[in-house]
Amino acid sequence: QVQLAESGGALVHTGDSLRLSCAASGPPLGNFNMAWFRQAPGKEREFVAGIGRSGTTTNYLDAVKGRFAISRDTAKNTVYLQMNSLNPEDTADYYCAARRTFSTFEITTTPAAYTAWGRGTQVTVAW
Repeated sequence: QVQLAESGGALVHTGDSLRLSCAASGPPLGNFNMAWFRQAPGKEREFVAGIGRSGTTTNYLDAVKGRFAISRDTAKNTVYLQMNSLNPEDTADYYCAARRTFSTFEITTTPAAYTAWGRGTQVTVAW
């Protein structure tokens, strides 16, 4: 069973950049479709970005396309979320998730499909 631990959350200001990390322990990330989700106060958890098992396919929430980038380092067994041009609407708790799959390229956006979750890291974007 993979275990996930997020880090990198912080209080930043509009226009700033931030990089979140998700360190995985256990099986190699090459066995998983990985994703970042976020949950703002009073809102449902939403898919932000995902990367397929091969590492060659990615998918993004429309609101973050062109600003956020998901990547992974298989040597470090770590997934990253680079966030640029942050705005207050990005304020949320950010969660890393893993879904074991045989599919090389599939990326699922449904939270219920992911079986491993980290505890989250808080991102606050102030004006």
